[in-house]
Amino acid sequence: MSQSIVENFASLASLVPDEIITHSLVKDVVLPGGATIALLTLDNGYDHSKPTTLGPNTLLELHATLTAQKERAAAGEIAALALIGKPHYLVAGADLNGVKNLASQENGSAMASLGHAAYDLLADLGVPTFAFINGVALGGGLEIALACTYRTVSTGANGIGLPEAFIGLVPGWGGVYRLPRLTGPEAAMTVMIENPLNNNRSLNGPAAFKLGIADAIFEPADFLEQSLLWTDSVLGGAEVSRPNAVEPLGNPEVTARWAAAAAKARAFIEAKTSNAAPAPAKVLEVFEAGATITQKESAALEIAALTGLMQTDAFHNTVYAFLDLVQKRSKRPAGAPDKKLARPVTKVGVVGAGLMAGQLALLFAKNLKVPVVITDIDAARVEKGLAHIHGEVDKQLAKGRISSSAANRTKALVTGSVSKEAFADADFVIEAVFEELGVKKQVFAEVEAVVSPECILATNTSSLSVTEMGKDLTHPERLVGFHFFNPVAQMPLLEIVRAQETDETALATAFVLGKALRKTSVLVKDEAAFVVNRILLRLMGEIAKAFDDGTDAVTADGALRSMGLPMTPFTLLAMVGIPVAHHVSESLHAAFGERFHVSENYARLIENGITSLWVPTEAGGQEIPASTMELLSFGNTPSTAEELLVRTQDALAQEIGLMLAEGVVAGPEDIDLCMVMGAGWPMHLGGITPYLDAVGASERANGKKFHQN
Repeated sequence: MSQSIVENFASLASLVPDEIITHSLVKDVVLPGGATIALLTLDNGYDHSKPTTLGPNTLLELHATLTAQKERAAAGEIAALALIGKPHYLVAGADLNGVKNLASQENGSAMASLGHAAYDLLADLGVPTFAFINGVALGGGLEIALACTYRTVSTGANGIGLPEAFIGLVPGWGGVYRLPRLTGPEAAMTVMIENPLNNNRSLNGPAAFKLGIADAIFEPADFLEQSLLWTDSVLGGAEVSRPNAVEPLGNPEVTARWAAAAAKARAFIEAKTSNAAPAPAKVLEVFEAGATITQKESAALEIAALTGLMQTDAFHNTVYAFLDLVQKRSKRPAGAPDKKLARPVTKVGVVGAGLMAGQLALLFAKNLKVPVVITDIDAARVEKGLAHIHGEVDKQLAKGRISSSAANRTKALVTGSVSKEAFADADFVIEAVFEELGVKKQVFAEVEAVVSPECILATNTSSLSVTEMGKDLTHPERLVGFHFFNPVAQMPLLEIVRAQETDETALATAFVLGKALRKTSVLVKDEAAFVVNRILLRLMGEIAKAFDDGTDAVTADGALRSMGLPMTPFTLLAMVGIPVAHHVSESLHAAFGERFHVSENYARLIENGITSLWVPTEAGGQEIPASTMELLSFGNTPSTAEELLVRTQDALAQEIGLMLAEGVVAGPEDIDLCMVMGAGWPMHLGGITPYLDAVGASERANGKKFHQN
């Protein structure tokens, strides 16, 4: 390593003394064609439970290793270099635990520059470089692959993407420049903007290959061997096809595609965040500039963007939300019993064959790989439910998200019946029927009559009392709330509800299942609407009351714009459905009183079959039709947007304060986790409780902050 690199970045490395270093381990491999290549393995020495990450010490070691290999390449000792990770990982990205310690502008700039110094060596080693993407490749982990000349990917790889817009940064080590040149600008915007802002989605191996991120794809069993053979063929002169690759410099047609992709992404950012978060816009800015400048010039923009974003409150809020909540607290759920108490689940029953039941059945079959049986009151409903499930599997197959063998296996696991006798040998039965207490109690009475004494019973209720549901059961201790969010496959949160009689075995089984289903499980007390729906309905109730009091619709619906919520209150109302929102509001009003507004206007809309306030206009906007307005009546105490924002903030702070006093969850961090994972609460605001602290609502409503630090 050059002395200047050591001098420039040694102080940076000293700021992260606890960094788990991902080492650069090199061995020579002689290919069948006779060429010797350096195989560099990135490995932190831990098993798969400790992902490999990139901190300053890791990057310094990588730089030193690549410098030595560049010297060997110049001497003719190696014909290529190939990069691979330990099992299940290429690299999981930058070490955010370390990055958050690099608070100053100088240190932020140094960290960004250090990454480029290392990756530039890969891009210009003097011989071809290959990345073998054997597993997770996120952020800097994908960028290290993009810096190589060629790439292969495993069909078993998951977690491939550039999530920086989600965590408050930009892809700062060349990805924002290199990716669109491989995949085309449209696909790059999907990876850099749409996927991060859609609950931080990522790609699997087949999807990455289809986009053109990788040049070849192989099965996991012999991935390294096949990648080395492919490398040998490339070094021997085999042609590498890149049908999606483009170069905008000097190409007006491609430049036009760049601009169109940016315009589409800009509209997406507006719709998702109301432009309240700085990172997505900065990603777009660097991406657009990349169409007309060199990679070196783009690197300077990336470094400047990273440096600036690392100083923002939005980034530090995101670090709290992502690291402290999503990465840490979600893996150690507060109040979860010892997993050793859990019962094995070898068969699952789902009561119902409608859309929600179908989503649940598919989730259980795909993730648990155990038989799942759905039931309904007649054969036609059961057949319709099975057909829908098969259709969803076929969609996933067509998109390359699962293999044909996995698709066939999943379909075979899901069967249907008109008799609950089919649950006789089930270990876990969940109901997904109409949200009415009497209906659910009847269902559980019928199920309990046929299942074994060890079978766990679960309800997917969103607001009803689980305790009341179990009142007439012989064994109410085995009933647990298992509340998913819609759409089930995409929304990460699972509220696990402990009723008064729920025992540790049922609870432990629920948490083990939640983990197997890849959900973020949070233990909640059996109080009306639990966490997310209670908070959202309080928020929607404040907006509805302001509207009923005479605030015009545009002002009422746009008052919370500065929060950057994923959708406006009236849009959320349309998605939930006015009848459902009204019904839950009535339940919460009955449970908690006047804090939860029940809108007479909404009741009139329901009576007249109107499901949404807004309708689209020919000009592309939205309006409330005159025919709808004629049905409604309003007060004469309108609010300004500013007044409504503050009132809603204070209402949320009050409600959360009461929830914590009631012991609905263990602490404010669980409220935050629920809202981030179940309601899309913006990462750049941290969590809802830090946000309410920051705007003063916590002290106005409760006399104190939720977080004292």
